[in-house]
Amino acid sequence: MTLPRALLSLLRPLSLLLLACLSPLAHSERLRIVSDDWAPYLFQENGQPKGIDYEVTNEVFKRLGVDVQWEFMPWKRCLAMIQQGLADGVMDIFRVDSRQAYMVYPDEPMSDVEFVLYQSRTRRHAVQALEDLAGLTVGTSPGYAYGNAFNESTLFRRESAPSHEANFGKLALGRIDLLITDRKVGRYLSRRLGLDQQVEALPLVIARQTQYLGLARKPGREQLAQAFSDELRRFKLEPGYAAINARYIGEDAIPFAVEQQERSTR
Repeated sequence: MTLPRALLSLLRPLSLLLLACLSPLAHSERLRIVSDDWAPYLFQENGQPKGIDYEVTNEVFKRLGVDVQWEFMPWKRCLAMIQQGLADGVMDIFRVDSRQAYMVYPDEPMSDVEFVLYQSRTRRHAVQALEDLAGLTVGTSPGYAYGNAFNESTLFRRESAPSHEANFGKLALGRIDLLITDRKVGRYLSRRLGLDQQVEALPLVIARQTQYLGLARKPGREQLAQAFSDELRRFKLEPGYAAINARYIGEDAIPFAVEQQERSTR
């Protein structure tokens, strides 16, 4: 639910008060945030970080006076780094109860994910439910969770690839029958790889999940998470937020106020 502008304006003094109580670490050192390539949300291009959630996060932390250092690595390593306290935050992670012991989440999510299946236009499959995947091979990404029904099914084979781009390459070459990814990620990558006329998304939605900035649980991080959440909620109401989305997904840009969807895990 989107808060009224008047209420949001009243929250700004509270955010400033919270920032005053933040750990000195947040002010004296950069926050080290890790993630994998997850275009168009967050990715590297010519060695430079880009993406919707990258730009939004930088703007929010800039307003809070917090400096950020970004590092990209495989998703499994991201999870290990945050769990071991070797990184200060991880971007675009799903909210999971088992991570509460070592991670703090802002209340306001970064964005929503809709996992769908992609197939080759020349090797179509009549898939309307998970049961229709029987006997097929579906390309996945290591460390990703697509909901219990998909993850635990024994009807089909899951084959992991080192990157989302590799999965699309395998699909185009016929080495897998389908792949699973977020709808926006699939649309963005298929266009960038020149495969948008060769592959297509199926209507079936495997899972809808909400992704967040996750902060390592350290002194002062609860206050930082609250301040980040308040400022992110305000920024989503501004034209600048829609402009960032439009740069990456054009006509598919989401409106200022983002509806909440069900939560799960990446």
